[in-house]
Amino acid sequence: MAKLISTKISQQPNDKPAMRLKILFNLYNLLEGPDSRFFVYMQALNLALNGKVIDHIVPSFKKIDSFLKEWNIGVKDQRNLFLTIANVLKENKSSGKDSFKFLTKYLATFSGEDSYVIGEAKEEAVRAVIEFVKAPDTFWCDLLDMPAVGQLEKDAKYALVYQLLKIFLTQRLDAYLEFQAANSTLMKSYGLVHEDCITKMRLMSLVDLGSNESGQIPYALIKDALRVNLLSSACLPHLLHDLGCSLMYFSLQINDDEVELWIVKAITAKLIDCKMDQMNQVVIVSRCTERIFGQHQWHSLRLKLATWRGNVASLISTIQANKVVEEGSQAMQGMAIR
Repeated sequence: MAKLISTKISQQPNDKPAMRLKILFNLYNLLEGPDSRFFVYMQALNLALNGKVIDHIVPSFKKIDSFLKEWNIGVKDQRNLFLTIANVLKENKSSGKDSFKFLTKYLATFSGEDSYVIGEAKEEAVRAVIEFVKAPDTFWCDLLDMPAVGQLEKDAKYALVYQLLKIFLTQRLDAYLEFQAANSTLMKSYGLVHEDCITKMRLMSLVDLGSNESGQIPYALIKDALRVNLLSSACLPHLLHDLGCSLMYFSLQINDDEVELWIVKAITAKLIDCKMDQMNQVVIVSRCTERIFGQHQWHSLRLKLATWRGNVASLISTIQANKVVEEGSQAMQGMAIR
């Protein structure tokens, strides 16, 4: 009965959608069975999307984890749920980051599936890559480890999209510039703005420097990483034919004074914690965000935890030894007084 009612209510999403959505919420709260509750919730999602009353249902997304425990639904239903939520949030311009999060959840459900099933997620995998590249405040993700995304690497149509993702997660600005010079049409077809990509890649190049150097990054190294050498640029063959490209690449050069500006930008974006030693022209890094978190990062984390554990054990032993010495000294003083 609940399914019949909710289906009927959702059939005309443009006719008083807010009221229809409220009816569905009331119906959901009256139900006790997890299956019927999940069905009604999905109807409410589609109604909110088609009726353009997204703001009314977005607050419920904070409870999705508890809903999943209550509904106890299968993998296919989870995929449908995550993808629908991602589509709902995509319509809300202020929820791009949350949309990407649920799209990533959707792609993660394809782990362990055969190639035929994984192929169903190909378009969404491309969408996730493009959304990550476009996002100005997202600097790490697990997309490279997902089979749904990995299938793009050898795909005739989308191999370059996978290559672009790999550049943003594992390489620096110079690699991006070479890619863009050879694939500018592809970049434009996905609505990627070159200047925005340069800004993001400069910040990610700083992250890469912080991850690979021994706690200190010379200003000169940062300057080299964030600029382009025209003579070695892959764009050079096109310079004689494309004056706009030439002007654009001249603008990529940065001065010594701009090095600290980019460091401040990285700190503001919470990508690194560091101090700038202006006297010695070095950046002293105390923490750096990882762009990817694979086996190497887990191994590094294990070594750090083992070191911290040893330091804490040593500190405890020192405190206990001092306590024993102090108690012995107090006992001797007591005997002397007697």
